[in-house]
Amino acid sequence: MGGITVGSEMSGGVRNVFAEDCQLDSPNLNQALRFKTNAMRGGTIGNIYFRNITVGQVSNAVLQIDCQYEEGANGPEKPVVRGIDLRNVSCKKSRYALDLRGLAASPIGGVRLADCTFENTAQGNVLENVTGLECVNVKINGKEFKG
Repeated sequence: MGGITVGSEMSGGVRNVFAEDCQLDSPNLNQALRFKTNAMRGGTIGNIYFRNITVGQVSNAVLQIDCQYEEGANGPEKPVVRGIDLRNVSCKKSRYALDLRGLAASPIGGVRLADCTFENTAQGNVLENVTGLECVNVKINGKEFKG
């Protein structure tokens, strides 16, 4: 279960989404910000903006982009994920800050984080088939993360 979720039924695509000034907090919440798609559905996810999001705790990831959802790469379409922007997002407790899983034939691109802080993150980020990850003033467990 995701706090703010886009997909999986989005073959026509999702663009120009803005969410700001949100508070999310539950040990029963798996992801705070979640995108899910695959090669059966395809579609484009782009121009997504999250600003001033405060997360108390989630059981899995603060940001999850999963292009390997259910059927994964098995399908005729290529999902396109580009232009995801997080600014001033914070989390007090999670397993991962980032769980980004693109497809080899269609990597996730253009994810940007600025002024984000992730505390009590239990494990390292999952970054599979991701290009153009940009991090500015991002801290995970008190250490600067450059992407």
